[in-house]
Order: sequence, then C-alpha cells, then structure tokens
Amino acid sequence: MELQIKVAQAVHVLNHDTESCNRVAANQWLVQFQQTEAAWEVASSILTSDHPRLFSDFEVEFFAAQILKRKIQNEGYYLQLGVKDALLNALLVAAKRFSSGPPQLLTQICLALSALILRSVEHGKPIEQLFFSLQNLRSQNDGIVAVLEMLTVLPEEIVDTQTTDSKISASHRSQYGQELLSHTPMVIEFLLQQSENKFEGCLQPNERNRKVLRCLLSWVRAGCFSEISEGSLATHPLLNFVFNSLQVSSSFDLAVEVLVELVSRHEGLPQVLLCRVPFLREMLLLPALTGGDEKVVAGLACLMSEIGQAAPSLIVEASAEALVLTDALLSCVVFPCEDWDIADSTLQFWSSLASYILGLDVDGANKKSVEGMFFPVFSALFDALLLRAQVDESTFNDESGTFELPDGLVQFRTNLVELLVDICQLLQPATFVQKIFFCGWFSSNVAIPWKEVEIKLFALNVVSEVVLQGGQTFDFSVIMQLVTVLSSWPSDNLKGFMCIVYRSVADVIGSYSKWICPLQTNARPSLLFLAAGISEPLSSNACASALRKFCEDVSAVTFEPSNLDILMWIWEALEKKCLPLEDEEEVVSAISLVLGSVSDKELQNNLLSRLLSSSYEAIGKLIEDNNNRSLRQNPAAYSQVLSFATRGLHRMGIVFSHLAMPILYEASTDNPIIAVIRVFWPMLEKLFRSEHMENSSLSTAACRALSLAIQSSGQHFEMLLPKILDCLSTNFLSFQSHECYIRTASVVIEEFGHKEEYGPLYMSTFERFTQASSVMALNSSYVCDQEPDLVEAYTNFALTFVRGSHKVSWKLALLLYWNQ
Repeated sequence: MELQIKVAQAVHVLNHDTESCNRVAANQWLVQFQQTEAAWEVASSILTSDHPRLFSDFEVEFFAAQILKRKIQNEGYYLQLGVKDALLNALLVAAKRFSSGPPQLLTQICLALSALILRSVEHGKPIEQLFFSLQNLRSQNDGIVAVLEMLTVLPEEIVDTQTTDSKISASHRSQYGQELLSHTPMVIEFLLQQSENKFEGCLQPNERNRKVLRCLLSWVRAGCFSEISEGSLATHPLLNFVFNSLQVSSSFDLAVEVLVELVSRHEGLPQVLLCRVPFLREMLLLPALTGGDEKVVAGLACLMSEIGQAAPSLIVEASAEALVLTDALLSCVVFPCEDWDIADSTLQFWSSLASYILGLDVDGANKKSVEGMFFPVFSALFDALLLRAQVDESTFNDESGTFELPDGLVQFRTNLVELLVDICQLLQPATFVQKIFFCGWFSSNVAIPWKEVEIKLFALNVVSEVVLQGGQTFDFSVIMQLVTVLSSWPSDNLKGFMCIVYRSVADVIGSYSKWICPLQTNARPSLLFLAAGISEPLSSNACASALRKFCEDVSAVTFEPSNLDILMWIWEALEKKCLPLEDEEEVVSAISLVLGSVSDKELQNNLLSRLLSSSYEAIGKLIEDNNNRSLRQNPAAYSQVLSFATRGLHRMGIVFSHLAMPILYEASTDNPIIAVIRVFWPMLEKLFRSEHMENSSLSTAACRALSLAIQSSGQHFEMLLPKILDCLSTNFLSFQSHECYIRTASVVIEEFGHKEEYGPLYMSTFERFTQASSVMALNSSYVCDQEPDLVEAYTNFALTFVRGSHKVSWKLALLLYWNQ
C-alpha cells in the first residue's frame, strides 16, 4: 500500500507540480519504478483495489494501465502461464470497474488485455477463455461498455502493421487472427443486438451507435465478413444499420468509414450501394450543399468516389444511378470550402474512370459509344476543376513580394495533372484547347479575369505533350495578346498574384514555342517578355526555362541579328544579378545553343567573347591575387571574388557542354571554339596551381568545366594530358577532401585510356591517387561508410582505368593486392 501511495504522489507531482525540478525528479522515479518487478503487482492493485482513490481525476489509474500495457508488450511473452491468467482476470475486473469511467482509461486497459492475449496464444486457448469471460461480463450492469471496447481493440492486433515485436512471429500473429475470427458469428450477433437496442444500459442511443460502429469497423478491417457471401452481405441487417447511421450526424463519419472499408473489400457491394446513391444525393448531399455542411459533403464525396472507383465497369454502363453518382461528385468538386480536400478526394475516381474508358478496345464501337455518353460529363468536370483550382480572393489580392500559391492549392494542382491529361485525351486536344481559348478575355468592356487566365494557362501547359503529339496547330494569338498586355505594365505592377500569371505565360511559351515563335512577329516580343521576367525572382525560373526551350525549338528564328542582340543583352543585363545557379544555367545553355550554330565564324567569335568575358575577368582576378594575396586581407571581398570565379567556371562548363567541337583535322586558327580552349586551359592551369583551390566550391567548378571541355573536345586536350593529370593528382594530394579531382581523372582516362603510349602516365597517376593517405585509410567497411563520396570516386576511377588500360591492368592488380 505504501508503494501505491508513492506512485500516486509521483504521478500527481509529474502532472501538476509547478516546479520543473520536482517534475523531473518524479519522472525519473516513475521510469525506474516501471522497470521493477513490483510494478506488476502495484499497477494491478491500483486498477482492481476497492481502496479510496487518493486523487479523483483517474490519472493514477491511467498511469497504471499504461504501465501494464508497456510491460506486457516488452516482457509479457516470458510470463508464466499462471501469472498470465491472474493478470488476465485482473484486467477484466479493471475493465468492468472502469466501464463507466473515462473512455481513455478503458481503452488503455483493453489494449493491455489485447497485448496479453496475443502473447498467450501458444498456451491453451486464451481467446476462448476471454470470450467466455466477455459473455459473463455482458450480463452484468454496465458490462456492455467494457465488452464493446474490448471487442473493438482485439482485432487491431491483426491489422496493426506498424508494431514490430521480434518475439511475435508472423505465424504467431496469424494464429491469433484465425482464433479471433473464429468467434465472428458471436460478435456479429452481439453487434446486431446492440444495433437493434435489445438491452438496457447507461449508454445514450447515439453514443451506443458510435461504439457499435467503431467495433464493427475494427472487425471489418480484420476480415470478419470474408466468409459471408456477396448476396448475403448485401441484405445483411448490419449493413442496413450502417447505412441508416449515415442519416444521424453523430454517427455519420464512422458510418462512412465502415462503408468505405466494406466497398474496398467486397466486390459485390459497390453495385448494392450504387443503387442507393440517388437516395444519398436527395436526402443528404443536396441539403448539405445548400447548407454548407462541409463534414457531410466531404464524407459523401469520399464514399461515392470509393464506390465508383471500386467498379468503373458499372459506371461506364451509364445507368441512371451511375449518372446520378457522377453528377453528385461534380457538385462536390465545385463545393466552396477553405481547402481543396473535398475536390481532391474525388480525383482518384475520375482518374480511374477516365483510364478505364481510354483503355477500352480502340477499334470497338463500345469505346466510341462510351466516350460519347461521357463527353458531357468530362467536359463539365473540366470546367468544375478549373473553377475549383483557381486562387481564392485573399490570394488574388495578395501583393507581397514573396508571394507563392497556398501549399494546399499547389498539392491539389499537382494531383490534378494526370487527370487533366486524361481529360484532354477524352475530349480530344482540339476541343480541350478551344474550351480554354473561348473566353473573350480582351473585351473592351470587361476587366481581364486574371484568376481564370492563370488556371487555364496552367491546364494548357500540363497537357502540352498530348496537344503537340496531336499535330493540329492552334491559333495562339491569345497568348501573344497576354504577352503584349503584361509587357506594357510597369514592373512595379507585376507583383503578388500577377507574378504567377507572368510565370504561367512563360511556361506556355516554353511548352508551345514550336508553334508560337517560328514567326519573327512573335519571336521578338516573346524574347523581350522572357528577358524581363528573368530579372524578377518569382518568375526567373519559369522564364529562364522557357528561354532555353525557345532556343532549342526555334533556333533558326533566333539567328536573326536583332534576336541575337536581344540574347546578348539578356545575358549582359543579368550576369551581375547573381541569378540562382539553376536559372543561370538555363540562360547560358539557351545562348550557347544558338551561338554554337551561328555559321559566321567572326560573329560567333565575337558573341562567345562577349558571353565569356566576365568569366575570364573573374578568374583572372583570382589568379592575380595568388601572387600578392591582397584580397585575403579582406575576407568579404575575397569571398565575393571566389564566388564570381566559381560562377565563371560554371558558365564555361555549360558553354563547352553545348558547343559542337570540330574534329582535329578541321580545326583552324580562326575557329572560335578552339580560341576559347586556348584561353581556357592556360587560365585553368594557373588556377589549379594556386592556393585558392583549397576552396571546395571552386575546385568542383574547375573540375566540372574541365570534364565538360574534355568530353566535348577531348582530342584538343591530348597534348596536355601530362599537365592535366599532374594538376589533378597534385591537387588531390594537397586537398584530399576534394574527390572531384579523382572524378575528373576518370573522365580523362575514359576519353584517352585506349591510347597505349600514355600507359605509364596513367599508371603513375593511379599510384599517386592510391597512395594518398585518405585512400590508404579506406581499409574497413566502417571507414568506407564514413567516406561514401571518396569511395565512389576512387572505385569508379579504378574501374575506368582497368577497362581503358589493358596493357597495365596486371600491374594494377598487383598494386591493389598489395594495398589490401
């Protein structure tokens, strides 16, 4: 008794004491107490003793139930049979005692009971013993509550896949499930009695129904109806009880859960419930839509979607009930609510229906008939989705500089992409695009509906692949009108939501550049539009990406002198803004794609010089500083110069990756690409031999630029191989955390490994890398796990060396053996 009092006092201090030191001490004591053998007896006594409680809020009893549950889960498997029996009886007494107490306490007691039964299956028939005890408990006052809770918790051990107790095997859990489900008839009968109110008790009808539904849900998830025929299930009284519970607000949510679970498990049930959809719409959905009852609309949307998704073959028959279901779900899609969860919950149904129709036999008359019947449905769905996916008024009026779409809307639109593609295929691209452009946005009497514009641009962009594959061109003058309108606005007006519109127009230009920009009348305004957008943080990524696609698709138009000037103006205006590297790469790639195809060598040379002049200058500053070290005296200035040089190298690498190098015998002194290489290597060699290479970002950028240059024009670097490999191996020995040098050496060997005359050079390089202290330290799996990047780089280099240098592979094998 003394220990019980100490436990009660410690729990009270832990939950209520104002001094944190006292709460910490109480917690430490209780943790230690839980690990003792005495905890079994004390916790059981607290739950079963008739002594007056020290505190009236049941927190001590709740703690005791938690102790028993945890100890059973951790140690119950090893308890003796007699101890388990005593503990089972104690928990049953506790369940009866607190059946009218706090629901959370009764649940904890039942969870402890369930855990004990699972760990007792090998000894006798504990489930049978438990059900015998539950039968007795039913006949006692208020015992029904405890029985319902116990029956609710028991099946959870079958379906709980999160709990991983290594002491309980899969076969053990399976045996538990089989024995439990063998009592299904008794449970079904009991639940049916409770649903028909054939007992007297303290429970109110609504509370009783919720408990019955919770219990039924647990048993459905455990598979209790698996042995019942589909025909019998359709007319089962419990199914009627669940369906009727939909009409009671207090039990609506649980009834939906049960029906959804049943639909997903039983093939014949969707057809039964489909016949009841008209009733659901008239009696529940329409009043809920009118009254703005979000809970009911959400529940019915989920249920009806599950019915349709489970049996799309029934829906495509286009029966009256099927059309009622699609109409009801269309109403749910456009239902106005704060988030997009309701509309989102229907997307899987619409996608499965669309996929089913698209998957019908292409040559069959049935497919054309089905498509014809459901054309109006998907046309209306498209309109509904566009309406629901628009931004709300608060988002539309947000003019903050860091504006972004709400996370919920972004996720909804992401989930919408696949369905929009399916709708485009079902309606045919011509109809789909027509529905987007048939808008009258530029009527002189009406303000442009920017919310509608933005969502339709989003839809047009996500279906671009389907539309382009269709091959039928469309009049994109509406897009050019948007370009004109937005380009005429002062930059100060392009903020908040209008930045999103600007970004969406850029996305469409990029996706449809083959059709929009071949004409010079469209190309120049589009280039200027993208150039302005790149300078704005919220639209820079979309505009930079669109610029690259533009230059890929319509390079011939871009060769126009005025367009080349625009491209260079874009670059010279933006290179000092320090765009994000991703956006900068898109812009440099776009310009490089165009310059690489300019036939006039003199013009090409001049344009390349303009493109790379700032890169040469930034790297040159760093090289000059290696002698006088003046920049290092100012850390901020030095960091800035390092950053500019790193970006310069990054740009040069992009240029190399996009320019087509001439073969060696076609090389000439006036070839601009050869001229770039002649500037590039001397500058890079000086940089490699400088102290600045201790900076990992600079080293990575330099190695990347060299790798890309070699991969695109390797033959022009052949005579430089000794110097290149010496720089790479020397720098790795100096800065062994920079595995980029080994990766670049792999590129060199990949390109030139077949040339036998350089065999000794490759061998000496390999030896230098292998004898580096960081590589020599890779002598255990633990060390290798700590240095995954180095292991990957070195392994790749060794494998590349073996494949490329057959003549010296035997020596490599000996070296590897010696180094083990």
